Amino acid sequence: MTEPMLQFFAFAHLREDLQAISRPFCDLAMTVVEKLPRNPERTVALRKLLEAKDCAVRAHLYKDQTG
Repeated sequence: MTEPMLQFFAFAHLREDLQAISRPFCDLAMTVVEKLPRNPERTVALRKLLEAKDCAVRAHLYKDQTG
C-alpha cells in the first residue's frame, strides 16, 4: 500500500543545498510509513513533518532584511 503524502517529501528536483536540508525529512517520513499503521494519527504525523520540512527549507533560504 502506498502513502500519497510521500510525494511531498521528494527532493531530487531541488538544488543540492536544499536536498541536504530535505533528505532527512524524507528519510523520516519513509520510516514513519514503514513502521506505523495507516491511521489518522500517522497522517497527522506526516503532515506535521511536512510542515517542519518546509520551515527548515525556508530557514535555510531566509534573508535577514536588517542588513
